[in-house]
Amino acid sequence: MAAYRTKAWEDLTIADDYMFKLVMKHERFCKRLIEKILKIKIRHIDYLDDEKSLKFRYAGKGVRLDVYVEDDANTVYDIEMQVRDYGDKELTHRTRYYQSMIDVDALTAGSDYKELKNSFVIFLCPFGLFDGKRHLYTFRNVCIEDKELELMDGTSKVFLCSEGQLDDVSTDVKAFLDYMKGLPAVDDFVNEIDGFIKEIKVKEEERVSYMTYEMKMREAHDDGMDERSVQVAIDMLNDNEPMEKILKYSRLPKERIEELSKEIKG
Repeated sequence: MAAYRTKAWEDLTIADDYMFKLVMKHERFCKRLIEKILKIKIRHIDYLDDEKSLKFRYAGKGVRLDVYVEDDANTVYDIEMQVRDYGDKELTHRTRYYQSMIDVDALTAGSDYKELKNSFVIFLCPFGLFDGKRHLYTFRNVCIEDKELELMDGTSKVFLCSEGQLDDVSTDVKAFLDYMKGLPAVDDFVNEIDGFIKEIKVKEEERVSYMTYEMKMREAHDDGMDERSVQVAIDMLNDNEPMEKILKYSRLPKERIEELSKEIKG
């Protein structure tokens, strides 16, 4: 089984999930980033939950949101740092899934359909997407037969990419995108973020918090790997595969496989 690996605390950047969440917990960064990306003004934002976890009683993946906030106009923003490039199809379907979970969460909290709030799912991508031409891609639902007719369902999905050929974002947003991919800070806003990161990196309590996070992530990974190994063993036992083959592919101890075999046979 592959070991779970995380970066050293000293090596974390804004493009790393943990550091991004840490920075965006501060309203002065989160609010201004939303304003710069969407070219809007917000009086204040409220954090709906710290790394909100949306899970429901039916079987499903659930979803953990990086930054989940609401502004003074009751618009909801989910901002996600996409650490890995899973490809266009995977990421577009992820935005669909995140949007659906946000809506279902609102409905389970007692809201009616007509009370669903306007929402933005924003993916920050330290790589290129789609045709590779743009830095900014905004999607809303429009009529195929009449492109000027919008569905007006209140949902928007935004992809902000560090790689792009067009000059389609403001200089401060471009500076943030360059910073995401490791280039030096050259903008007042980005300089402030960079200074904050340097400041917290020398704080022992922050380093200890990250070590605790690492440990929990490693434990969760190990538990997940164990669950998958158990399922592999069960499937192979049901197919009457020989013990040597089950040992090889499940990588479970022989004693554990024998226990599973007894459980299956009842």
